[in-house]
Amino acid sequence: MKDIIKPIVVLASICLIVTALLAYVNMVTQPIIKAAEEKAAAEARAEVLSEAKDFEELDIKNLPEGVTAVFRGSNDSGYVFMMTQKGYGGDIRLICGMHMDGTIEAVKTLSHSETSGIGSRVVDNGSGYRENYVGKDADSYKEVDALTGATISSTAYKKAIASAFEAYKTVKEAKQ
Repeated sequence: MKDIIKPIVVLASICLIVTALLAYVNMVTQPIIKAAEEKAAAEARAEVLSEAKDFEELDIKNLPEGVTAVFRGSNDSGYVFMMTQKGYGGDIRLICGMHMDGTIEAVKTLSHSETSGIGSRVVDNGSGYRENYVGKDADSYKEVDALTGATISSTAYKKAIASAFEAYKTVKEAKQ
């Protein structure tokens, strides 16, 4: 009996110690990670709406599916829309800056799980695909063609942009 209980107690003790250490490390690093994420989000907002000095998050009800947050830029420079859309390999997280007149200043991919070399040609920030949307409005963004071989990713990107235009309309109607 002693040969069975002793290894169980030792193993359970090791598990408890490791669990406590992991909980402690998580508690210590969580505020650091959150601060880094907030800083990265603020930098991304500034990148897609360059005229704004700071941003105010708007509390808008009935946002279109896929739009996770809306920010208004200072000095009425425009809006920033945070979006998540399902692509081929998983969720694509985008941020879109839009001027007050409803034209896109910039779009940036925050994260994605698209296939390397195929779908990633659409969502990688250095690929050039996102520049196709710059200057487009609610009517002209539909003219942007999908990339051959990455149709699902291209369609997801365009659907996210459509959601941003729907959110823009909702914000304007709410007079925010």
